Amino acid sequence: MEEKAVTGKFKGDRVIWAVFFFLCIISIIEVFSASSNLSFKSGNYLGPVLKHVMLLAVGVMAMIATMNVKCKYFKMVTPLALVLSFIGLIAVLCFGESTNGSQRWLSILNVQFQPSEFAKGAIVLATAQILSAMQTPNGADKRAFKYILIVCVFIIPLIMIENLSTAALLSLVVLLMMFIGKVPKAQIGRLLGVVMLILIFVVSMVMMLGHDKEKENMAAGQKMAMTEEVVKKDETVVEKVFHRFDTWKSRIDKFLDNKEVAPEDVDLDKDGQTAHANIAIASSNIVGKGPGNSVERDFLSQAFSDFIYAIIIEEMGIAGAAFVCLLYIILLFRTATIANRCVNTFPALLIMGFALLLVVQAMFNMAVAVGLVPVTGQPLPLISKGGTSTIVNCVYIGVILSVSYSAKKKDEDNSSSDSLKDGIRNISKSSNVMGSKASPSSVPLAKIG
Repeated sequence: MEEKAVTGKFKGDRVIWAVFFFLCIISIIEVFSASSNLSFKSGNYLGPVLKHVMLLAVGVMAMIATMNVKCKYFKMVTPLALVLSFIGLIAVLCFGESTNGSQRWLSILNVQFQPSEFAKGAIVLATAQILSAMQTPNGADKRAFKYILIVCVFIIPLIMIENLSTAALLSLVVLLMMFIGKVPKAQIGRLLGVVMLILIFVVSMVMMLGHDKEKENMAAGQKMAMTEEVVKKDETVVEKVFHRFDTWKSRIDKFLDNKEVAPEDVDLDKDGQTAHANIAIASSNIVGKGPGNSVERDFLSQAFSDFIYAIIIEEMGIAGAAFVCLLYIILLFRTATIANRCVNTFPALLIMGFALLLVVQAMFNMAVAVGLVPVTGQPLPLISKGGTSTIVNCVYIGVILSVSYSAKKKDEDNSSSDSLKDGIRNISKSSNVMGSKASPSSVPLAKIG
């Protein structure tokens, strides 16, 4: 009896459980290895990793609690989640706490959290609900596109002010959800055109208004003094909205600088993050140096967060790095399989949105670590040391497990054959048929996976 109770609490798809378990184990090992700077500063060898383990434990409890919530209740929290996210993002702009030059945190009772992490989940919830409610036999109603844009306009620009990369990744996820939800391609095409124009405008503004202080400091005497005067004036006028332009321009300049630099000429003070990440990757091998044997962790200030994938490559080698990448790919495709089994569109779209949030961010973090895209502040989901992001990402996994459990029950209850396999086959077959008998809640999505 007791065994049945335990298995009842840990229900859901076994593959998702396995992926989550491996990511947590890798996270604990690599955060312990990569937190040498934190251990040195605090004078506590085990302090940073124990704090991370505690946050993971809280995340697991949140995941299990979410996993036991029925899917229909997720719809109910959408309006509240959107309102709280909007209030939280406004509060961050007004009196948020700044860390590493970015104002992204709120502190309540000495507990820091990022409202943007909650806002990402709220946007996915709203997008899934709009698309599912407005499905027709020919795809999503044209009005769904307008409603999704209205929701995004109130949330994403507030995120973009302090965290451009998060806003961009969230926008990409919403776009992919609209494609999966069969929003008319003409509307998506027009949106992509507008987004490209906005992107060009934003980059142009960054390059014009931003100041790459490292380049400007190379200028001589009077010119540098004039530049500093202009910088101060610009910062006084736009410091609340455009104070991140300097950072963005510096990162773009570094990424676009294709000039080859000899190893002995690399400035490890100016380009410390990317330089030491490259050293970590170059010094690895097929199997790496082994867990705990990283050298570059002592020089990378964000070794336990933004650049933890470089440490993974150094310690676990190409094989270990490929395994970590494979885990995220399995997570995405397994979620797609679960989504294809769903009778209703809302749970399918919801879990695909959360899976895309995790996997797109993971791939972007990996691309930063290996130098394919400019440096950003994106951690590696479920692996990097974090606070709000760790717990929220665990909740996303809990939602996926909840839907996987719900979908399996429906297959068993509604199957008209003697085997579960035949039931799933019938559902898959019926989901490919478009006819007048299809109800709005069971209209087929674009093929997932």
